Amino acid sequence: MKIIWLGHSGFRVEIEDQVLLIDPWLTGNPMFPAERRDEAIGGATQILLTHAHGDHSGDAIAIAKELGIPVVGTYDLVSFWESRDGIQGVGFNKGGTVALGRVKATLVNATHSSSLSGATGPIYGGCEAGFMIEGEGRTIYVSGDTDVMADMEIFEDLHHPEIGILCAGGHFTMDMARAAYAAKRFFNFKTVIPCHYRTFPLLAQSAEELVNGLPGVDVREPEVLVPIEL
Repeated sequence: MKIIWLGHSGFRVEIEDQVLLIDPWLTGNPMFPAERRDEAIGGATQILLTHAHGDHSGDAIAIAKELGIPVVGTYDLVSFWESRDGIQGVGFNKGGTVALGRVKATLVNATHSSSLSGATGPIYGGCEAGFMIEGEGRTIYVSGDTDVMADMEIFEDLHHPEIGILCAGGHFTMDMARAAYAAKRFFNFKTVIPCHYRTFPLLAQSAEELVNGLPGVDVREPEVLVPIEL
């Protein structure tokens, strides 16, 4: 499989017969080179969305319409966009599993918030979540935006993910130290990829603390549009 960072929390995951775009915020993302948009989204089969905040959902509707592909995520948000914007959707909820070709995606809990921008302030955007993505005999845990949760112990027991894509920038989510704690305390990852960092000065600019906190784990600091092959 190939895991390709699109900056911030966006990823392109090429796995089995699918090309999954996870939280594709490209327009206005200071880390993403706008001239490489076609390369980033080309051939995508599904859009997986963890929650409604603009730094995750920003380009989801536009890409879904442009490529004619569905948005996969929480029922409330996906159903709203299906009705309002005419996109295709696969709406489900936490604990549910859907088949995406030969890939299985399970929606799991996260602890954060989820809203859309409205004219008079934030409006309800469904609930925040993460994903377990199963394919090629392995499972990827995409944390979405979250803090450490005791739920993670259950995630390990049920899914045994080998690969963790973990938010770790701090301020809005768990930081590098808390992400390292979560990985050590609850999981048996072989590979960890940090995200939701380096985008703005407010967030962590290095994953050194995560690397140092996870001896024996292959912590990959991603570079935008450089494939990580696993």
